[in-house]
Amino acid sequence: MNRAPLKRSRILHMALMGASDPSGEAEASKEKPFLLRALQITLVVSLYWATSISMVFLNKYLLDSPSLQLDTPIFVTFYQCLVTTLLCKSLSTLAALCPGAMDFPSLRLDLKVARSVLPLSVVFIGMITFNNLCLKYVGVAFYNVGRSLTTVFNVLLSYLLLKQTTSFYALLTCGIIIGGFWLGVDQEGAEGTLSWTGTLFGVLASLCVSLNAIYTKKVLPAVDGSIWRLTFYNNVNACVLFLPLLLLLGELQALRDFSQLGSAHFWGMMTLGGLFGFAIGYVTGLQIKFTSPLTHNVSGTAKACAQTVLAVLYYEETKSFLWWTSNMMVLGGSSAYTWVRGWEMKKIQEEPSPKEDEKSSMGV
Repeated sequence: MNRAPLKRSRILHMALMGASDPSGEAEASKEKPFLLRALQITLVVSLYWATSISMVFLNKYLLDSPSLQLDTPIFVTFYQCLVTTLLCKSLSTLAALCPGAMDFPSLRLDLKVARSVLPLSVVFIGMITFNNLCLKYVGVAFYNVGRSLTTVFNVLLSYLLLKQTTSFYALLTCGIIIGGFWLGVDQEGAEGTLSWTGTLFGVLASLCVSLNAIYTKKVLPAVDGSIWRLTFYNNVNACVLFLPLLLLLGELQALRDFSQLGSAHFWGMMTLGGLFGFAIGYVTGLQIKFTSPLTHNVSGTAKACAQTVLAVLYYEETKSFLWWTSNMMVLGGSSAYTWVRGWEMKKIQEEPSPKEDEKSSMGV
């Protein structure tokens, strides 16, 4: 059966609210033995957690390690984009040489498509750069709270762009998130570890994540709906746009003066960071495929909680009760928002449309 095309407003609404197209979710749960499906889900979720947490800790090492003493956050981000670009092209070539062995779309650089993707690439650059800059200036333990306003920006942009109102319960969960964010900022300040620069970058990163969801939905048709093609073009554009930034910010000179520039360990860590950056996109899609978008959000919230606890233990930090309360407010508010949106979407799907009501009343 052909699926009716979605209106632009509906696409933007889905992007902002984290909802998937309900007509495509029915095929997700084909008949499989329960134990097999449970094992698959456990492995996929564990892979997502391991990849995401490892990437955060590795990026913190590259961006703010006393042993490295490398102050080039833009270059670190540029190199990760370069690794992702090369991996995408390599896998595309491998798929062409061994058809049937692996499933990966063919990638050929088309300047017209690259220009079409450019607005999204600018937002993408902002998202990954502000994420890394936030991580550079704040601790891993505070990183989740520092970037916790994505949900709030989703609600705000859905109103500004779509004139879409949000339910009272969803707004209440956003209030909990904002309260947790401010309490976290207050407690970081009380402990003398607050970085206003890092907090600002975290807020900008949250805004860019929301904008990225909007532009991704709008730009996907230009790459035939292929996420991997979009990843390729995004990272190619990012590599080009990062070059003048490296010159303007003097990071190339800082690299020339870097004592470990010829170290195999340094480049190994940099390349591993790029591999994790590539892998997180794959395992995220894999987790959504084996569970659901809403379950993915819940898993991400639980992962953030585990990441915070690990960071406090690893860096041997001592946090106050109110600091932990701020984290629980952010995580609890995010989980509650996910649950409320899932309940609302389910309610909408179960309600019969006006035409169906009319047909049933006519006995058709």
